[in-house]
Amino acid sequence: YDSLYGTDIIEQSEDSTSQRYDPLRGEMVIKYGRDFLKKHFPLESLEWLNITGFKINNGSLIVLKDDLETTLKNKDKFIGHRGEVNDPSAIILKNNNLHIEIIIDPNAFSARQDSAKISDIIVEAAVSTICDNEDSVAAVDADDKIICYRNWLGLMKGDLKSTFEKNGKSYERKLNPDRSYISKDGKGLKLHGRSLLLVRNVGHLMTNSAIILNDGSEIPEGIMDAFITTAAYLHDFKRKGNSRTGSVYIVKPKMHGPDETAFTDLIFSKVEDVLELEKYTCKIGIMDEERRTSSNLKECIRTLKNRVFFINTGFLDRTGDEMHTSMEAGPMIKKGDMKSSKWINAYENNNVDIGLECGFSGVAQIGKGMWAMPDKMKDMMEQKTGHLKAGANCAWVPSPTAAALHALHYHEINIFDQQKELQKREAAKLDDLLTIPVADRPNWSVEEINSEISNSAQTLLGYVVRWIDHGVGCSKVPDINNIGLMEDRATLRISSQHIANWVHHGICSKEQVIEIMKNMAKIVDNQNKNDGAYTRSGRGSYEMMSENFDKSIAFKTACDLIFKGKEQPSGYTEPLLHLNRLLKKSTQN
Repeated sequence: YDSLYGTDIIEQSEDSTSQRYDPLRGEMVIKYGRDFLKKHFPLESLEWLNITGFKINNGSLIVLKDDLETTLKNKDKFIGHRGEVNDPSAIILKNNNLHIEIIIDPNAFSARQDSAKISDIIVEAAVSTICDNEDSVAAVDADDKIICYRNWLGLMKGDLKSTFEKNGKSYERKLNPDRSYISKDGKGLKLHGRSLLLVRNVGHLMTNSAIILNDGSEIPEGIMDAFITTAAYLHDFKRKGNSRTGSVYIVKPKMHGPDETAFTDLIFSKVEDVLELEKYTCKIGIMDEERRTSSNLKECIRTLKNRVFFINTGFLDRTGDEMHTSMEAGPMIKKGDMKSSKWINAYENNNVDIGLECGFSGVAQIGKGMWAMPDKMKDMMEQKTGHLKAGANCAWVPSPTAAALHALHYHEINIFDQQKELQKREAAKLDDLLTIPVADRPNWSVEEINSEISNSAQTLLGYVVRWIDHGVGCSKVPDINNIGLMEDRATLRISSQHIANWVHHGICSKEQVIEIMKNMAKIVDNQNKNDGAYTRSGRGSYEMMSENFDKSIAFKTACDLIFKGKEQPSGYTEPLLHLNRLLKKSTQN
């Protein structure tokens, strides 16, 4: 109900924009919920919208409208209940292997308008959640890494808590307990109250000063992540609060082909030896976001065949690598045209084709990318079914609210039936995958070029200023049209590489880009200067880049990412970000 009432799924009225409860909007939420039940849990007779209660009789669900009784058309979809058989407090249903709970609470505010006193419909959602220590964080030294590791440790111990204030009230968030219920045959059973937690380590590139080796060099950050995140898992090994099978789930990004996936296997074999864990305790999710991995995906899976639990595409990083790898081939097409290009369709289809060919269906995750607009839930509901139709049995969303809504798509489409259908199609062609997205004799106008650069520059600056000045690696960053986009480091890679490519091939000049960067910095400053999140975060007030471009470390970093982009390894942004974030921290300290 919160996911519906608090988003644009339900059309906004003048009353619904105020802090006061809007009863008309509440009625629309109830109707949306009833329509969902009607579609996926139809009744033999009666209408869900008109029911007045429930009872359980000999293990069967009876749905009431005053003195009239009916049952589900498909009685197998009833799983169990909580409370008394004649006065249940919750009804548990199941569709497409996903549970929902109908919560009945006559005393709840949300049930006042409801004839059956239903206070909420809770959907099973966010079945797995990535705790990201990579592109979503700005962790450049020991202090930063300790925060990452401490949070993961708290999750593995089950005692992590967070307190925050909202509208003058203090709230505490902690891990949910499991959800008990009584099954149809009268047994006490439980549903998991928490997501299966995965942890994303960094890739193979960076080192970190958190640990200095005997020769004075910094530790490879990915190896440090591997040991410490797995060591934290030891608390869960006995508790079984996260993994029910005794595994730790590591998401490993930015690997270039089977040699690097094999190196990952070696690292985690060493981790298991040192921590005296059973071999292959550490399971690996492969981020398919580099060109060599895409074109050798089956071999990458083979090198990790005893560990792999997911493969996942990532449009932004993958496009960044596509542009950097083929930098000399010519000027790239516009960013907005990438999603309809030959290579990107082959890339997305190839990931699914290979996953299904390797037996992933029903066993492992085949994932697709993020819905980046947390305020545009209506659009998400209309568009994100595309990921299921493409074969994804999981896809990324930016919030718990979005997760609850996106779960409804998996009630619409039986993903495993869809994957069976996709196995009948012709496999994606390697030639298509390797088609370089260069523009054929580009004849863009000056206005088109400036517009494209402005779009990338504004996105780049909006992200970089938070990373460098405030150590924020992922947040809702307003785009050039003031639409909030949930951005992480991948958006920086694609934007910086695209402008770098156009400068390299003479589509635009360095001077032209600098002028646009300065103009966009003023826009970003105006978007951020009154944002109360800066002061609430305790990180200090917002520093205007445009007041002194020469002294703004954030502005200089953004420019370096473009003009030094061609020389950066694989077009990665981490080396320059880390260098300049450390510089900024030294001035703040």
